[in-house]
Amino acid sequence: MSLKLYYFTSEIAPFANTSHLSKFSVDVPLFLQTSGNEVRTILPKYGFVSERKYILREVIRLREITFEFDGKDEIVSAKSAFIPKTRVQVYFLENNEWFKPLSNLLYKAKNGRILPDNDERYSYFSIASLATLPHLFWKPDVIICNDWQNATAPMIYNQIYKSREFYEDIKTVLIVHNIDEHCTYDRSIYDKLGVKLPNKIVGNKINCYEAAIEDVDLLISLDSTSKNNTKKLLQLPLIKANKKKLVSMNIEDEENPNFDSTASKINDELTKHFA
Repeated sequence: MSLKLYYFTSEIAPFANTSHLSKFSVDVPLFLQTSGNEVRTILPKYGFVSERKYILREVIRLREITFEFDGKDEIVSAKSAFIPKTRVQVYFLENNEWFKPLSNLLYKAKNGRILPDNDERYSYFSIASLATLPHLFWKPDVIICNDWQNATAPMIYNQIYKSREFYEDIKTVLIVHNIDEHCTYDRSIYDKLGVKLPNKIVGNKINCYEAAIEDVDLLISLDSTSKNNTKKLLQLPLIKANKKKLVSMNIEDEENPNFDSTASKINDELTKHFA
């Protein structure tokens, strides 16, 4: 049975490329689509992405999409294209304040310092991406969220959108690529999103994966010889308590890995749990 998959990411090569996530977000959606699933991807429209070079198209129904963030009414729009040399569709989410000013370093300033509002920026992207769904005239079976950038999406879906008309019965998957300083969110971000943290999570600095575990349907940890993400995740009390949701996968630990084998494993898990 094929699935409709909505794939959230902050990087897709060649549009945005700072880490292995950019290649992963080409190889995995392409493999999933050629395996018979229907895949659509979405990422921010950064200012450095050339609309002419990549043939980004206006879509009338994707103009002025509204949602609420930090108690205010927000508006975004989206344009459509394809990952080059594929038929995998990409939506580019536009917002001049949050995405357009970023350099191609994405998460860092040109002096190398990490941007202090990364958690807020990509949480904004996650809620805006969910808000686009009815405007696509297409409903996914599964939303695939990648890394710390989209770790709030399962919470947003489960606590805000799931009960709304059109949104019911969608599953969420969160893929963990890295566990580093980016994974620590400020508690205020969850307040701005309008979601509640699990009662057992205290303090102002929140591990975004632990915060998501009670709302997500499946947590996939990508491990390698240099990174044991699964071990780190299981050190978090709520993830340990919900370890039945956790699946570990090994990836090639190379500078330019081929992610087809990982994509095949992801496809098997999606079929096992949701088909």
